[in-house]
Amino acid sequence: MQPSLHFFTPKHQSLPQTQSPLFTCKFIVNPAKKTVPRNPLPLLSPPAPSRSPPHPEVVEPMVQRERSNVLVPQHPNYPVHLNRFQKLAAVALDKIETSVIMRLEKNHVLPKMVDPEVQISGNFAPVEECPVHHGLEVVGRIPACLRGVYVRNGANPMFAPSGGHHLFDGDGMIHAISLGLGNKASYSCRYTRTSRLVQEARFGRCMFPKPIGELHGHLGLARLGLYMARAGLGLVDGSHGTGVANAGLVYFNGRLLAMSEDDLPYHVKITGEGDLETIGRFNFSDQIDCPLIAHPKLDPVTGDLHTLNYNVLKKPYLKYFRFDKFGRKSGDLHVDIDQATMIHDFAITENFVVIPDHQMVFKLSEMIRGGSPVVYNKNKTSRFGVLQQNDVVGSGIQWINVPNCFCFHLWNAWEEISDAGDKIIVVIGSCMNPPDSIFNESKDTFRSELSEIRMNLRTRQSTQRVIVSGMNLEAGQVNGQYLGQKTRFVYLAIADPWPKCSGMAKVDLQTGKVTKFMYGTWRYGGEPFFVPDKKQTCNRNGNEDEGYIMGLVRDEKKEMSEMVIVKGSNMEQVAAIRLPSRVPYGFHGTFISQEELRRQVI
Repeated sequence: MQPSLHFFTPKHQSLPQTQSPLFTCKFIVNPAKKTVPRNPLPLLSPPAPSRSPPHPEVVEPMVQRERSNVLVPQHPNYPVHLNRFQKLAAVALDKIETSVIMRLEKNHVLPKMVDPEVQISGNFAPVEECPVHHGLEVVGRIPACLRGVYVRNGANPMFAPSGGHHLFDGDGMIHAISLGLGNKASYSCRYTRTSRLVQEARFGRCMFPKPIGELHGHLGLARLGLYMARAGLGLVDGSHGTGVANAGLVYFNGRLLAMSEDDLPYHVKITGEGDLETIGRFNFSDQIDCPLIAHPKLDPVTGDLHTLNYNVLKKPYLKYFRFDKFGRKSGDLHVDIDQATMIHDFAITENFVVIPDHQMVFKLSEMIRGGSPVVYNKNKTSRFGVLQQNDVVGSGIQWINVPNCFCFHLWNAWEEISDAGDKIIVVIGSCMNPPDSIFNESKDTFRSELSEIRMNLRTRQSTQRVIVSGMNLEAGQVNGQYLGQKTRFVYLAIADPWPKCSGMAKVDLQTGKVTKFMYGTWRYGGEPFFVPDKKQTCNRNGNEDEGYIMGLVRDEKKEMSEMVIVKGSNMEQVAAIRLPSRVPYGFHGTFISQEELRRQVI
């Protein structure tokens, strides 16, 4: 039975004006093309008249609309706060979009990477919000240490795209599974109310350009010009950010933060009932005015949160800073790189920050030539920068070449001493080939191989070795209590048949042994998340794999979604929670314990 839906109106805080880059990079999946029925994208109701113009970060409640099997652009609905001139200008610009830009776009065959018929089909298609459902069916027993909430982020476009659409372009939606006493579980999912989504909701259609799906070539420049015209006329406001908050999630200093590297994080509250409420765009108490990447690192020893900011438009292209466990920010450290580079992830050790400078770069001039602004620079040699955490100016950073290496994700890093007494930085990551697989189609077979990179800080030499060959391993992590310290195990998604994930793998980094948990025929999942059974310290009290791995799984034949819980030590399932609605394949997640929720800042 279809449940009735209840939607809330979240509170938002006003933030200072900032400028954000127009591009975002997240873990990509590229579904095989097939035709399946799809649900429509939910709409938002128009705002009620008010005595003053509505703030761009106040959202109207969502309403459920009639379903359709075809995703089509919605008819515009001009907000009441627009004056007559703005409405006339909006109509004129809409006419230019539909009669000129969209007509030209239809004459071009979209690559599979940005074809909406591919990128949002099957279980990659969006779903509507779901209120809290209690009393879910549980098969097996939920371990006692898993009292809390598992949350997972993903791209879920609110409105059907009018042009190209890349999976990274979708609006952020968080799925939450609450685990309580008595083997009880509940589920909900909500959009993160970004400034972008709130404004588009008022118009009833897409108003901001899609950074990857649309901003390429001459038509991408036309889309960008259309957006700038709308912004200049006051139809849309980019001063409060244009990001979608659909990639990473981190719980830090009492706040759940939804992140994508095109904007500041968004603070999302988890209610006592297990629902989700967007509090607002979060600038760490006025300490930052720039976007953060989607993969900050939380040091389990110090409690510090390390992060990066990259800028695709102007120098400094890259900045590093950190927040202590109380949320106090260090000074900005400018990392000197020659060109704007896509840096989706990085690593920390006990004393160092390890920053990749790979071959995927931003070159906006390529749009003038008709190409994509995200370019695979084959003439560039990949390298890693090793920076002392206490270096306040960055002058001591050591750059070490690591040829033919593109790690979209880094799972861990640590320090060792060689037999000759040299300091060695060890990095564990999944090396992706071809490097531009995320953005471009290729005739070469996709590979994402778990690899070890060793860098000697004295000789500045590096070595690489594949730990697991013949298997695509992506999306996962180590036991978070050992982040930055030498680890033995890493837990990853088995990305076969690419781009779907058919199971999860526990890899012994010492022996190379792989222990698999396969989901079964027609069953696919995403990133597995490891939760330790008890608090452990880096002096090896207890076993590193004492804990449980959780992940969301979709049975495409039975059309059923569930969360599976697997014991880390033997990789055997101990519980499965049947979810009340379809959960699309998504990006990254985290687990928030009951104790942490009690300290939540609201």
